[in-house]
Amino acid sequence: MKDQHIPGMPEHEIEPVPGLPERLPAGEGIIWQGSPAWWPFARRAMHLKGLGFYFLALVAWHLVESMMAGGSLLAALAGPSMSVVLASLCLVILAFIGRAAARSTLYTITNRRIVLRVGVALPMTINIPFSAVQAASVRRHADGTEDIVLALLPEHRVSMVALWPHLRPWRMGRPEPMLRGLPVSAGASQVLSRMLAASAQMPVPAAVTEPPRRPVRLPGEAVA
Repeated sequence: MKDQHIPGMPEHEIEPVPGLPERLPAGEGIIWQGSPAWWPFARRAMHLKGLGFYFLALVAWHLVESMMAGGSLLAALAGPSMSVVLASLCLVILAFIGRAAARSTLYTITNRRIVLRVGVALPMTINIPFSAVQAASVRRHADGTEDIVLALLPEHRVSMVALWPHLRPWRMGRPEPMLRGLPVSAGASQVLSRMLAASAQMPVPAAVTEPPRRPVRLPGEAVA
């Protein structure tokens, strides 16, 4: 079967409904709306923690190398000072980009689809009908937020350029949309679970509380 590309609607100046480029058709209603918590979003989407450790390792390596060459501690500390400044500036810029991306994002769940209003300079609206979702899973984190991953059916594809950074990391061949950095208390995963179950005419299971960072499977998720 030929791949069906899920289109994104271009920038819109006026939203008739927040997060949507047009009014919903008859019979469709908004069940849930929410935006990411900006710091968890920026930290994970921009890989700030990993980059911070990387820059720290580079500075430590330079210090050790300088001292092993016979230099003083003061001289060793003076050497990587500019690197520290540049690394810090890089992390601040990435955090700012992540904050802007989170503040411009609005996720919507209706009784028929998932809508992602994303983008800073060029806002886009991505519509993902429930019929295109093969599986959904949620990863909860110790900071009280969760990331919801949507695996699409093979015949459906999304644009990495349009959706970044709202994508599961390292899935280049088959991009998987991700609702990032949502507070667990907002209840997005529970709402999506019910809507997917209703769409598939499946019974809705009882809610189960999982420990932080442990994957929680939603109805319809394929088991490896």
